[in-house]
Amino acid sequence: MRTIHLLLISWVVVIWGLNFIAIKWALNDMSPLLLNALRFLFASIPAVFFIKPPKIPLKQLLLYAVLMFMLQFSLLFTGIQAGIPAGVASLILQTQVFFTLLLAIIFLGEKPTIVQIFGGCVAFSGIALVAVNSPDGLTFLGFILIILAAITWGTGNFITKKMGQINMLSLVVWSSFLSWPPLLLLVILIDGPQVVWQSVQDISWLSLFSLLYISYAATLFGASAWSWLVSRYPLSMIAPFTLSVPVIALLSAGYLLDEPLHDWKIIAALLVIGGLCINIISAAVRNAKIS
Repeated sequence: MRTIHLLLISWVVVIWGLNFIAIKWALNDMSPLLLNALRFLFASIPAVFFIKPPKIPLKQLLLYAVLMFMLQFSLLFTGIQAGIPAGVASLILQTQVFFTLLLAIIFLGEKPTIVQIFGGCVAFSGIALVAVNSPDGLTFLGFILIILAAITWGTGNFITKKMGQINMLSLVVWSSFLSWPPLLLLVILIDGPQVVWQSVQDISWLSLFSLLYISYAATLFGASAWSWLVSRYPLSMIAPFTLSVPVIALLSAGYLLDEPLHDWKIIAALLVIGGLCINIISAAVRNAKIS
């Protein structure tokens, strides 16, 4: 991977790590579906009026919007609201790496090396350590919802890979534009228009800042950069980078949300980042031998 691309993906994982804090703050004033609808409304308006649609079939665009945006984040937000701490949610969500790799192996014929598989196992052991040691706040419903979010993310990565090299900013903007109307309609049907309007009126400055961060930093920049990188590099190389997201989320949640930073969380974070380093180094060594 080129140095500039390595720096780009590093910025993405930092932004996504802090994104879990923003989600937790925003959910104090609004429901998960409303947060998701407003997030994509802001991410697409007014950008959609200045950016042309991506050059892919409408069916493919709709599938991406449903999986990567509507389903993934509705499940994630609802899982966090159901009782999963922000730092723990970020770790559970990283099981998407293994769903992504599995799809890449089955459908794209990508063949991870033994060292990469070992690195993945090391990282997964860190995630397993969290699941074993966090009975407080780890609800079964929340756990299942975030696992489902991870599955949709992994499937979305596979769809992105099949698209090839397209304008990823256009993909994110138009997927956001297609996502917010049905989400807003759904939340109005569930909660009622008065409750939705009252939530918007009562939003705090902290929740508004969080919403803007989620919309522009995590969605427009983060999702565009991520999809762009996925389209250019093997999934087995890109997917493991997200394993460093929970490290940032755990540390920031301990500082900003007062979530306790136990020793086992530190060990889990070290295992995750260690597994990532194994994957990066092994890929670099293999590419150096090839060239």
